[in-house]
Amino acid sequence: QAIDDDCNQTGQLLAAMLDWPQGTFASRVQLEAGHVLVEREVDGGLETLRLRLPAVLTADLRLNEPRYATLPNIMKAKKKPLEVIPAAELGVPAGPPRLKVLQVQEPPPRAGGEKVESVESLVGKLRHAGRI
Repeated sequence: QAIDDDCNQTGQLLAAMLDWPQGTFASRVQLEAGHVLVEREVDGGLETLRLRLPAVLTADLRLNEPRYATLPNIMKAKKKPLEVIPAAELGVPAGPPRLKVLQVQEPPPRAGGEKVESVESLVGKLRHAGRI
């Protein structure tokens, strides 16, 4: 599941930052010497891309069957040590954060729905509320 609300931004932004080729919505992946074949579904059928490696790929739901963690394996994972590696050891340059959180607040509560008698009264209410 994408962290960008399934807007297909994360993979494309990462590929742009790294200046690597990208294959989005991959439903089949085949590795070759120095290249990868990515099959993806488009409106007109299937499209196959041949990308040089390294590349950024994003997966379609048909790429694999998900494996779900069982309760015993979850409990075992909790006991495993978690190694924390500083970013500098991985070659990631340090620097000021690129984003700054200015404010976080809850959205206003939603108002209840309202029934209307006709389309004309609906349009009138929407105009009065400034929606159209």
